[in-house]
Amino acid sequence: MQWRRMMALVSSLSLAVGLSCAQSKKEAQIVKTGAAAGTATIKGVVKFQGTPLKPRMISMKQDKKCDALHKGKPVPSDEFVLNSNGTLKWVLVYVKNPPKGNYKPPSKPVVLDQKGCHYTPHVFGIMVGQPLEIFNSDGFLHNVHFIGKKNPQFNQAHPTSAVKIRKQFKSPELPPDSYFKCDVHPWMKAWVGIFDHPFFTVSGDDGSFTISGLPAGTYEIEAWHEKLGKQTQKVTVKAGETKTITFTFKR
Repeated sequence: MQWRRMMALVSSLSLAVGLSCAQSKKEAQIVKTGAAAGTATIKGVVKFQGTPLKPRMISMKQDKKCDALHKGKPVPSDEFVLNSNGTLKWVLVYVKNPPKGNYKPPSKPVVLDQKGCHYTPHVFGIMVGQPLEIFNSDGFLHNVHFIGKKNPQFNQAHPTSAVKIRKQFKSPELPPDSYFKCDVHPWMKAWVGIFDHPFFTVSGDDGSFTISGLPAGTYEIEAWHEKLGKQTQKVTVKAGETKTITFTFKR
């Protein structure tokens, strides 16, 4: 009887050790394949130097509703926006060589709106699998035409503000290959960067950008502007460190 009790105890201990080892192995796999988390930050500004591009003025007279929204006046294009402090707006900035990991896309959707017969925002980033919600604040006919090389194209009429279009992308893709246009209003365009990681942003009204949550390492930071091309800088950051860089586009 005592021998049987000892054998049962040994069997229970073996099972517990086996389960513990299996759990440890599973946790190790999660750590190995999971998204990298970090405390480093890379921030900066995108400056412009030289002769600014002359703003391209858009006449909307071919559509009376669009024209009325702007009181019959031409509207400047968003393709080259020079901020008051000499910096550039609408520059897509991203980590070209992101840390390896399986990054879960946010459940919060990115919003693309059609307002004033313009797409807004003009440039934006989104993660693979993250919801994209497309609104029509104008309330009259537009059509949402996505062009891409790695993601399926779609072309969908958007007649009223009551309709909301919801999409997701399956593959990483960068402009100029990926963008939206409107076949009804040919001046409408928006550029989208599609990423399999969260380390991207777009410069704003002061030309600044911030990419945070990076593990320590050396990264290639790339900045893309639709008229001025691309620039890349190599940056090394330590854990908890913030590095500041400047991109200067010249013309």
